[in-house]
Amino acid sequence: MAKLTKNQKKVAGLVDPAKEYTLADASKLVKDITFTKFDSSVDVDIRLGVDPKKADQMVRGVVSLPHGIGKEVNVLVLCTPDKVQEAKDAGADHVGLDDYIQKIEGGWVDIDVIITMPTVMAKVGKLGKILGPRSLMPNPKAGTVTMDIGKAVTEIKAGKIDFKVDKTGIIHTSIGKVSFSPEKIAENAQELIQVIQKLKPSSSKGAYFKSVTLSSTMSTGIIIDKSSLGI
Repeated sequence: MAKLTKNQKKVAGLVDPAKEYTLADASKLVKDITFTKFDSSVDVDIRLGVDPKKADQMVRGVVSLPHGIGKEVNVLVLCTPDKVQEAKDAGADHVGLDDYIQKIEGGWVDIDVIITMPTVMAKVGKLGKILGPRSLMPNPKAGTVTMDIGKAVTEIKAGKIDFKVDKTGIIHTSIGKVSFSPEKIAENAQELIQVIQKLKPSSSKGAYFKSVTLSSTMSTGIIIDKSSLGI
């Protein structure tokens, strides 16, 4: 049997894997069990009682986290010339169209989010094989295909994130950094939960939220007591 490291022993003494913690307690505990030398992301894994293979049970949406995600989001806007200044004024990191499409076709994907317009989606759509696997493809449901370019850039820079249930019925997303206060971690998590609650498919039967787990980069997961989430 492999020996536990010094940090693993510390975690073993702090987290009971069989216990469910309130969101408030878990938000404090996730800071105590993180020993990375960098500012780790705080993640939430939510197992839903849905069948993603059924179109009417696909849960996808966007949420504006009250405290952002704690990182600078690198935004590319693919737009026509009349929208370039609007995108730049809103804080977009890269703005253009054909030149950036060529860069992406050449392998450049050093971006976090791509925002575009319905009128140029025919061009952007050709990048599907490159952007799709990296979850970078703009989508109207995520608010990244819009004529209101400035608003979309501003919201994403402020902490708006896109989430989607995967093929196993789990939503996995980052909601902040370990450097956040426990209160900010909890408030971001609660906001996400409330938005997902509103997206419950009418065809979903039984328990909608099966489990909610909080963790950080390379840390063990902390099981959340769902009653503490108001769900």
